[in-house]
Amino acid sequence: MTNLEIKESGSRYINRDLSWVEFNWRVLQEAQDPETPLLERAKFLSIVSSNLDEFISVRVAGIQDQIRAGYTKKDFTGYTPAGLYKRLIGRINKMVAAQYRTFRDITKQLHKANIQFLDYEDLNTTQRKAMDTYFHDIVFPVLTPMAVDQSRPFPLVHTQYVYLAVVLQKEGGEAEEEPYFAVVQIPSNLSRLLRLPRHSNSKKQSFMLLEELIKHHIHTLFSGYLPLAVHEFRVTRNADLTIDEEGAEDLLEEIEKELRKRRWGAPVRLEIQKGFHPYALDLLQEEFEIEEAVFEIDGPLDLTFLSKLPGEVKTSPKLKYPPFDPPYPQEFANDEDFFTRLSQQDVLVYHPYECFDALTDFVVQAAEDPSVMAIKMTLYRVSGNSPLIQALADAAESGKQVTVVVELKARFDEERNIAWARKLEKAGCHVVYGLVGLKTHAKILLVVRQEEKDLKRYVHVGTGNYNDITARLYTDIGLFTTHPAIGEDASELFNLITGYSHSHRWQAFTISPLDMMDKLQSLIRREAEHAAAGRPARIIAKMNSLSNQEMIDELYGASAAGVQIDLIVRGVCCLRPGIEGLSDRITVRSIVDRFLEHSRIYYFENGGQPEVWLSSADWMTRNLTRRVELMCPIYDQGIQNMLMRILQLSLDDNVKAKELATTGKYEKAEGHPSQPLRSQFAALQINSWKYPESSPLI
Repeated sequence: MTNLEIKESGSRYINRDLSWVEFNWRVLQEAQDPETPLLERAKFLSIVSSNLDEFISVRVAGIQDQIRAGYTKKDFTGYTPAGLYKRLIGRINKMVAAQYRTFRDITKQLHKANIQFLDYEDLNTTQRKAMDTYFHDIVFPVLTPMAVDQSRPFPLVHTQYVYLAVVLQKEGGEAEEEPYFAVVQIPSNLSRLLRLPRHSNSKKQSFMLLEELIKHHIHTLFSGYLPLAVHEFRVTRNADLTIDEEGAEDLLEEIEKELRKRRWGAPVRLEIQKGFHPYALDLLQEEFEIEEAVFEIDGPLDLTFLSKLPGEVKTSPKLKYPPFDPPYPQEFANDEDFFTRLSQQDVLVYHPYECFDALTDFVVQAAEDPSVMAIKMTLYRVSGNSPLIQALADAAESGKQVTVVVELKARFDEERNIAWARKLEKAGCHVVYGLVGLKTHAKILLVVRQEEKDLKRYVHVGTGNYNDITARLYTDIGLFTTHPAIGEDASELFNLITGYSHSHRWQAFTISPLDMMDKLQSLIRREAEHAAAGRPARIIAKMNSLSNQEMIDELYGASAAGVQIDLIVRGVCCLRPGIEGLSDRITVRSIVDRFLEHSRIYYFENGGQPEVWLSSADWMTRNLTRRVELMCPIYDQGIQNMLMRILQLSLDDNVKAKELATTGKYEKAEGHPSQPLRSQFAALQINSWKYPESSPLI
């Protein structure tokens, strides 16, 4: 593409939502890859489904809202809402078709490995007896058939639950009579994946889905009627919350009210089983007012049940990734006192390659230490049984000043965060819900300790959530430091969130929405100036998403000025690389592998004096303008070197990395086939490369 062609077509950018679809295709490719262990392929297929559910309930729902409002203006990538919606539905349809082809291939491969999914008709006598007993004793009592007729209106169909549409005829009735219709919800509080009994000498492990068992016994729910057709359907509703923070007297109560409304969100997508009865389909489409977003599925609806399969199967280790027990960070392994160690050196911890327990242990020690005066922490997403919550509660109950910023608006974690907020308040913590109109997404922990006559600040800054579960699955960076400038800025940041402090001049931090975009733009422009002067100039930026137009334009300008720019962007990327004179010095790569790439690391060559930053923020408009985000410089040269090695591993990956082409499609990263490098597998050997004597790789 020439620059003129780009300007005329308006395609110098890639649309954000279409880019997301490309990302989910890359997840699907992991499910299709024969080199991926079979049960892990099934898990990736589950992730494709859960990703798509969230995307449709939020992003596609938002586009539908724009269409209903009559909004016709094009976005900066050249799409109107109506045009984008049509393109998305087409792409998603193709993806779903490919997903279910992959499902059928995986089930065939599982069958060869003696793992099988059976219909009721395939069961042997022993299995039928066991399943019949389970239905009558456990399932039948919790089922509720809901008829739809003149006296009984259409029941509430909950979002993303599987239901059965039942078309019935009265016994002895005429075939020409209009059929009767009812719906039955598949109980969400029972396991959908049913393990079938097997003979002691059999190698086969068999499973059946709960809906198949219910479908076989559906006649027991409708005595006096004959089931003509029984098919599955599933509705996805708009899940985006609209919260009036300005007018809310109690934000917690306002969010609870909106969560209840989520059940009634406008239907966005209707999934139906292949062969769905036309009479039932007409009723559903009329009720849900859905025309285009109807997906006919050739297989079981909602493949997220596959995420449970690896834990249910007892089989060869070859069908799963090798087990991995992350080591305790070396810096803390032989020293029980965190404060002594951190007074001597800063420490970087790389999850999941090093275990999250170090952070938990640090908070526990701080809670128990009589010299600790205060603990302050932000919580965005935490696990269902978080040890951090208990440690903070213990600290408050022992008389320490504990302040916790709980983000109640963390999408799909609102209810859990409300529960944590109440528990912390009950324990005596000061719980703050952040600033009006902004989500608090920064990840920071501050411990203030009395040491002799002075107070000393211990700070942890992270790129990911304080969540012990996701820390085993996501790649994230955590920095422990006692650097005075970082400590003072940490105190000021909490004052900003909890009080009215706005005038602080940051010594180390860059904060969104105050000055992060300006700072990033100045760093990019500085690289352009270095390049123009013939000095070393390079940018390496690792993030989850890049979609802000201003940031993309700054990168285009730096590339045109001669700066080499390497972007490692896992998900959405609206920048189009490889355009002559505009982005031909920019590479974009994405890595989708065993762990979810989640860390944000920003490197600027700076004329031979490199600067490295950690951040909670991606380069998206929401992160830079509508969230409290944090970007922290790395002062310690040794830790700078570690982060540069992490970046280099990603740049050298030629097994799982995909490179973004000018067309907007992703292609396998080039590399010497005899020297394969899989960055995540190399990172598993963390103790062999984290502290090498050699200089940085970059």
